Amino acid sequence: MKKTIFILCCFFILVSFSLKPNDEKTEQEKITLLLDNWHKAAAEANSKNYFDALTDDAVFIGTDATENWNKNEFKAFAKPYFDKGKAWDFKPLERHIYFSKDKKTAWFDELLDTWMKACRGSGVLVKIGKEWKIQHYILSMTIPNDATNEVIKIKTPIENPLIEKLKSK
Repeated sequence: MKKTIFILCCFFILVSFSLKPNDEKTEQEKITLLLDNWHKAAAEANSKNYFDALTDDAVFIGTDATENWNKNEFKAFAKPYFDKGKAWDFKPLERHIYFSKDKKTAWFDELLDTWMKACRGSGVLVKIGKEWKIQHYILSMTIPNDATNEVIKIKTPIENPLIEKLKSK
């Protein structure tokens, strides 16, 4: 009888663990939905949803070397695009999400299909209550290795003055 009760207890414990949702998978799904909806909000020029996905102290780093904005600066930059009825339409092709040990911070990288062709996005998310928010996002254009020298030739006259200016600070 004791053996039967022990086996039943073990069975119920195992069943209860198997019924628990995988917390990391659930959080990964929440983040995927957040990022997908964030990109969708830009494509639909939904400024409210787009910027509500960011923390108040969020940073957005764009593809140009001078594009390092806080949330308000980024809003000002993006306003004319959203006002036209379509900002930008980035479609994720692949995404990887990682978590801190305490599951309150996550970071990700994504490969995007954009009007600039393949771009890379990466960022940091923080969990505020039960909700994830984007705190830091970096958008970068990819450059095929075989085209690096051609791109450097284009960038040099534009970026050398900026590099010299920043070096002299």
